[in-house]
Amino acid sequence: MKPLFKNKPLIAIVICVFVLLGAFAVYENHKVNLAHSTFENYYMFRGCTELLSRDDTSGTCKTANGQTIKIVKYQNAWYLDGDLPMHWGNFGF
Repeated sequence: MKPLFKNKPLIAIVICVFVLLGAFAVYENHKVNLAHSTFENYYMFRGCTELLSRDDTSGTCKTANGQTIKIVKYQNAWYLDGDLPMHWGNFGF
């Protein structure tokens, strides 16, 4: 009977790499979803250091490098103004 796989260590390494990449993708997705969930989380995610103004649907802050950015609420999530998600049919990107 022939062995099913001739190079078992290589197959194990490839499987481990795919598992690690999958785990990293899940972690990054969670981190980004958490950032978009509240103004405060997105404020920290973008590296803001000074709040200049804020209301219920937008806010303006200054980042550590001195750039002024506007954060807006869109469909109950927070985004950088001008960087809203694109929707094609039922798919959101």
